Amino acid sequence: MASSSSPIPKTMSGVLIEKTGGSEVLQYKTDLPVPEPKEGEILVKNDIIGINYIDTYFRTGLYPSPMPLILGREAEGHILRVGPGETYGLRPSDRVVWMGTSSYAEYTCAPAAKAIKIPSGIPETHAAAAILQGLTALTLVREAHRVEKGDWVLVHAAAGGVGLWLCQILRRVGAKVIGTASTAEKTALARENGAEFMVDYSHEDVVAKVKGLTGEEGVRAVFDGVGKSTFDTSLECLGRKGSMVSFGNASGAVPPLTIARLSAKNIKLTRPTLFNYIHTREEFEQYTKELFDFMMVDKMDVRIHEIYDLKDVRRAHDDLEGRKTTGKLLLRP
Repeated sequence: MASSSSPIPKTMSGVLIEKTGGSEVLQYKTDLPVPEPKEGEILVKNDIIGINYIDTYFRTGLYPSPMPLILGREAEGHILRVGPGETYGLRPSDRVVWMGTSSYAEYTCAPAAKAIKIPSGIPETHAAAAILQGLTALTLVREAHRVEKGDWVLVHAAAGGVGLWLCQILRRVGAKVIGTASTAEKTALARENGAEFMVDYSHEDVVAKVKGLTGEEGVRAVFDGVGKSTFDTSLECLGRKGSMVSFGNASGAVPPLTIARLSAKNIKLTRPTLFNYIHTREEFEQYTKELFDFMMVDKMDVRIHEIYDLKDVRRAHDDLEGRKTTGKLLLRP
């Protein structure tokens, strides 16, 4: 087992939940044991940790998980120790970004298969801010519905974390993007990032606006990470042979669907998850390289809302769920 020369402590700070509920169940601890890397794992000292809406699903119990649980799905940092088995050439001291579990901590044993070295052209914080949300957006556009130049596309929550990535990537592809948001500030931000047309759903009729813009034809695809509150609207906005891509539950889970509803316009419905698009190492490396190229060559904006101290994780979750944020929320241990 290869190790760096830096001493590794026995305990660390981290955020633990022992039951599901609101942000009050998030417990900041300073005496958690530092884990040991197993087969195919690397021990990473996390410098910056990403927050994602899926973290709230595990916290509330929408996605069941054994307890106790350290939340978090991604971080960037430096490798301190490499476990046995296949670790894809990663070595101690490498600066990496990774996806897995238990990132709300100073140290994490991350799967080497979902860790990759960060190019020198990407500044600190940007890899952690981009990896999960950026790859989500990229794989949605490439695989959930392959968007072509000139396609009309609707993006809900266009000023959110994944929404801003979708807007930028869709602009690069050449799509005609309609975004939704709830405030003038968010509407302006989404426009800056590639949403050519915006609908403020706090006072505008989304379906009427979409139909008007598309000459009553509807859009080729809807990317909907909101869920319950927007699902029916999304179906109405789709044109014939359109794709309904439902990838999140920010407003709650979508209720069961009568499949015959799709036949009225021959709609395709998919409920994708990122990890099924990057299951193999080859897929992970392919999409990560494409994302890094977008960031370095196309100068995509990595929008960071705020970097919170790890001990302030409750405030971060409250801000995220209260729709007070635009872009990415990060934690610093």
